[in-house]
Amino acid sequence: MLRGSIVALITPMHEDGRVDDEALRRLVDWHVAEGTTAIVSVGTTGESATLDEEEHCVVMRRTVELAAGRIPVIGGTGANATTEAIRLTRCAKDAGVDAALLVTPYYNKPTQEGLYLHHRAVAEAVDLPQILYNVPGRTACDMSPETTARLAELPNVVGLKDATGDLARLPRLRALCGPDFALYSGDDATGCEFMLRGGDGVISVTNNVAPRLMARMCAAALAGDRQSAMDINALLDPLHHDLFAQSNPIPVKWALAELGLAGKGIRLPLTWLTEELHPRVREAMRHAGIGGPRATP
Repeated sequence: MLRGSIVALITPMHEDGRVDDEALRRLVDWHVAEGTTAIVSVGTTGESATLDEEEHCVVMRRTVELAAGRIPVIGGTGANATTEAIRLTRCAKDAGVDAALLVTPYYNKPTQEGLYLHHRAVAEAVDLPQILYNVPGRTACDMSPETTARLAELPNVVGLKDATGDLARLPRLRALCGPDFALYSGDDATGCEFMLRGGDGVISVTNNVAPRLMARMCAAALAGDRQSAMDINALLDPLHHDLFAQSNPIPVKWALAELGLAGKGIRLPLTWLTEELHPRVREAMRHAGIGGPRATP
């Protein structure tokens, strides 16, 4: 089971929208050096919605190649058509990822039975560890703990990324799915508390710009050291909120460009961060010591 600080990595791009392979190399090397537990390639933060299927597969494959076994890679392979999710998950397996992350089908609002059958079909079609991803704020579709528990019975469905921010779900999920089913927070604002209450890690946007602090915070939370975890999280808290000042990944791509780690590329219909929000995100970075002397808790 992967535990700890997992980055939902951006897909770096040139200003003309082409994927920036050299920036991807820099980011992978940085996360290895900073102590990130694993990388999610081409999830929501990686602009899965703006990459075509071929690009999606290429970026997953390159991330695996650049990681070179130093850090696990999870491929984002969810889609709102079951056949497409199967194709992307097969592509991820061929690329050599360690697991796949599958968002619930968005826009078409399936029933709970539809969700179960969708994820079961992918799990049965591709022999690869699979992590479910529930983010109703984006998908208009909420997978219930009971449906999650049904899917947890499948041998290669190994975990859930829960981005509801509802901490009351955690004990219910743990009771239904058992101790060996990985439960990850997908909500940075509540991720620390999620781990302190028994979660296994966080799949994080904040980790893109503050990987070392996130790694330290997660390690403390998983060790049950509430005070240390909360002290470190206090440095990160403005980032947890202000990296969502506009739709993800708009602010985090701006922040990485500000740090010189990626270019100013993003694809329509996403746009570059509105200028009046620059000071707000910059101040959140300063609070965490990003780009300057780091504050200590």
